[in-house]
Amino acid sequence: MLSHPFDDDKLREECGVFGVIGVQDAASFVALGLHALQHRGQEAGGIVAYCPQEGFSSARRFGYVRDNFTSASLMETLPGQLAIGHVRYSTAGSKGNTQIRDVQPLFAEFQMGGCAIAHNGNLTNALALREELIAHGSIFQSGSDTECIIHLMARSIQKTIPERLKDALRRVEGAFSIVAMTRTKLIGVRDALGVRPLMLGRLGDGWALASETCALDIIGAEFVREIEPGEMVMVEDGRLQSFFPFQPRRPRFCIFEHVYFSRPDSVIGGRSVYETRRRIGMELAREAPVEADLVCPVPDSGTPAAIGYSQQSGIPYAMGIIRNQYMGRTFIEPSEQIRNMGVRLKLNVNRAVIAGKRVVLVDDSVVRGTTSRKIREMVMDAGAAEVHFRIASPPTMWPCFYGVDTPDRAKLLAATMSEEDMRRHLGVDSLRFVSLDGLYRACGSEEGRDQRNPQFCDACFSGDYPVRPTDMIERGFDAPVPAE
Repeated sequence: MLSHPFDDDKLREECGVFGVIGVQDAASFVALGLHALQHRGQEAGGIVAYCPQEGFSSARRFGYVRDNFTSASLMETLPGQLAIGHVRYSTAGSKGNTQIRDVQPLFAEFQMGGCAIAHNGNLTNALALREELIAHGSIFQSGSDTECIIHLMARSIQKTIPERLKDALRRVEGAFSIVAMTRTKLIGVRDALGVRPLMLGRLGDGWALASETCALDIIGAEFVREIEPGEMVMVEDGRLQSFFPFQPRRPRFCIFEHVYFSRPDSVIGGRSVYETRRRIGMELAREAPVEADLVCPVPDSGTPAAIGYSQQSGIPYAMGIIRNQYMGRTFIEPSEQIRNMGVRLKLNVNRAVIAGKRVVLVDDSVVRGTTSRKIREMVMDAGAAEVHFRIASPPTMWPCFYGVDTPDRAKLLAATMSEEDMRRHLGVDSLRFVSLDGLYRACGSEEGRDQRNPQFCDACFSGDYPVRPTDMIERGFDAPVPAE
């Protein structure tokens, strides 16, 4: 596992997907796209490619894209003009236990040919489906919920792989953005709520699908549009077809993509992620002003919001905390002495800037609070006169079941403490979160959150789950009842 042990105080996306068709050395383009999506998953990656002469070929590796898919000898084994790929971050229950067979894309050979699937999201009825499929004779090879889709496709009576995929996806619940391929087709699908992102790009005569626009940028592709919630697109022989195989529903895109998951240089819903995060900081400054000398981000995710807070409040912006960008793999298995250094391995306080100052620290979220406490200690040790935390998201009170690695609810600080209790626990002079309405305003909903028909999925803040988490309820999770 390559994610750092001190990074577990953040919510983590579980994966990113990318695919191209109609370009020479498609797998190399996929490798570049996955590199741009590395923030969505650092544990493992995989690529499947197809060429008529050699058929399907695949490579799955643990670790970073740069350490595996930059090898010329490896990329030569993935020829063809059609390829898809996936980067993975393991779920909470499988950290450190992932097998190579769990790494996507997953591949299956059907009567009408092969098919590879890469999935971003989470199926909330995967356990129930798995039990049903095993009872009817299916034999699973991985622990991935994506394999349920393959077995459902195998049981379908439809005559083509795209129709079987539609059949299978009508049976699943939860959130999914899928990139799939056959021998001749590149396929992209989003669930009816559109919880997870999926983008369409044009690359000369070819096409590309990606979790984010930044991955299209890296290969020089032109962003065309987002795949619509509930839409399936299929590219073959340079032609794009669009279908809507699911019952229409009011979209509920994941609002945390705007807050943290997506790269700030991506565009979502026609809005710059960077600009949205800057506006969150401005909302924070309006909602939670404070007398202070400096506004400092907790790098790197707090930076755009800190800039917005500074601009709105008039308090000078400063880089009071510096991130060590090259910690990388040095401390994969740190000694106990090094582990006790905590966040000092990746963050260091700029003492000359902080000393004697009243500091506003802006971060994107507070999950367990362990990192926040250590940062406060570091800033105080550097001589800060006061420390005020401003958080660019509402309190994270509920776990996510739609493709985000979230701790049990009992480990979420905001689920067990009031804001004042959290302030005392963190040891800061003040603590304020942006309101849910303020977050919505920053995301373009000027009237704030529509309580009856929320514009986004915000279950981690509100407990309003747009899809019933069937498997978790069966295991004892007490899901709140949505307000009427």
